[in-house]
Amino acid sequence: MTDTATANPAHDFIAKTVGDHLVVLFMKGVPEQPRCGFSAQVVQILDHLGADFVGVDVLQDEMLRDGVKTYSDWPTIPQLYVKGEFVGGCDIVREMFQAGELKTFLAEQGVLDA
Repeated sequence: MTDTATANPAHDFIAKTVGDHLVVLFMKGVPEQPRCGFSAQVVQILDHLGADFVGVDVLQDEMLRDGVKTYSDWPTIPQLYVKGEFVGGCDIVREMFQAGELKTFLAEQGVLDA
């Protein structure tokens, strides 16, 4: 019987990253210089709300870029995780923000000052 040191190092990295940080955005580029419009939108939303988050550039590693999609079973990037849980991609984050739900959600998770 093997432990979870699995056949997918990208999944191990993702699990460790989302475990070590309260809010993680897997994105194209870095928060200071997003390399796609969708990543830029999510960064703008998180910055606007004052959320403290870690950005992980999936363009640096093809295994990570593919792994993040299979880890969450979500086909697109960016991907937002809060307290280890997958929240969604750009459309979901934008819809939650526009409805006022994202700020409430982040505050309820204790990752945003209410």
